[in-house]
Amino acid sequence: MAAAAISHLQSLTQAAPSSRRVVQAVSTGEKEIQSVSIPAGKRGKLNKVVLAYSGGLDTSVIVPWLRENYNCEVVCFTADVGQGIGELEGLELKAKASGACQLVVKDLKEEFVKDYVFPCLRAGAIYERKYLLGTSMARPVIAKAMVDVAKEVGADAVSHGCTGKGNDQVRFELTFFALNPALKVVAPWREWEITGREDAIEYAKKHNVPVPVTKKSIYSRDRNLWHLSHEGDILEDPVNEPKKDMFMMSVDPEDAPNQSEYVEIGIESGIPVSVNGKEMSPASLLAELNEIGGRHGIGRVDMVENRLVGMKSRGVYETPGGTILFTAIRELESLTLDREALQHKDLNGLKYAELVYAGRWFDPLREALDAFTKELTKTTTGSVTLKLYKGSITVTSRQSPYSLYRQDISSFEDSEIYNQADAAGFIRLYGLPMRVRAMLDESHM
Repeated sequence: MAAAAISHLQSLTQAAPSSRRVVQAVSTGEKEIQSVSIPAGKRGKLNKVVLAYSGGLDTSVIVPWLRENYNCEVVCFTADVGQGIGELEGLELKAKASGACQLVVKDLKEEFVKDYVFPCLRAGAIYERKYLLGTSMARPVIAKAMVDVAKEVGADAVSHGCTGKGNDQVRFELTFFALNPALKVVAPWREWEITGREDAIEYAKKHNVPVPVTKKSIYSRDRNLWHLSHEGDILEDPVNEPKKDMFMMSVDPEDAPNQSEYVEIGIESGIPVSVNGKEMSPASLLAELNEIGGRHGIGRVDMVENRLVGMKSRGVYETPGGTILFTAIRELESLTLDREALQHKDLNGLKYAELVYAGRWFDPLREALDAFTKELTKTTTGSVTLKLYKGSITVTSRQSPYSLYRQDISSFEDSEIYNQADAAGFIRLYGLPMRVRAMLDESHM
């Protein structure tokens, strides 16, 4: 039997002499070891690949494509970052029907909010004045988990279904590079001949892969616990107004309740910890605010942004809970940060957002900026009450034990600390450069 096995393996070797993997066969009672090769796929040979898997058409097709082109085992990985239970149902059956040897699902909701969302929130990171970085923050936590799974299952490569036109390919791969540069990266959309949905369906049928029967959305969407993004279809022309039925996390402000609602956010060192006096875990707190903000039409953004790869794109975002939190923290900072600190924090937030948008979460610069922000906001503790009404947020109360606001100083009444007569000398010194320039101009007239 050993001789027959060796003969079979040798026949495989003759079929694909370029193989990189070697299998050793030993005959019973013999010391001689014969080495034979397992054939490579069309594009080479990998042992095991961890694939970022959603269960949709694209990633379902990637599974057999990887096996065909790299002759490898495929471990599908799905991260639960709050995209909804409906997107997680039946994934194991789909993955194995596509040819995967295993599906790994990890609940990353708490890690996502605590270690990625809240640091961005504390930093005040907003990309190009509007974008609250929902997708940008989610990609590194998913990619990090993929690196961990690759180690657990002994994979030598990772793969994703991002196109060659978007930002996500960069975000995934920079995380792979930072955490395990030895892993090979396979990006099918940059390699294969499939050009669209019809090609993918044809490939799936050819390889006996069940084609997902769900109705294809006309929009390209990405959802997690922080936000929901919409791109494509009529949104590709910035002239077009989004359709009312496109939105899923928030009601139209015109249809929101006629009664306003007050919500109190408790904050400790720049991090939200409670809603209406009730302390919650990061993920639970955000989910609660999504529900509250969504029913009042809070957090809709329509913007044209500059993608990392050079093109402009138009996206519409729903971030109800995140918009409430950003507003609350900014209002509290108006009490706890002085002018210089606030200006530097705003500058820091711009660079922080740029790094996160560009996929550089594990860049030492982002980590250094995070340390700066953490130190700067250690006294940003207190509570803010906001009024929500038909898409708008109005602050009604702010308080902090570390408030720099002093009513006895700010009041129009007389104060022992502030002598109004001192202002004359301050103004003369502060305006001295302007006076000198004016005198110079007079001398040259």
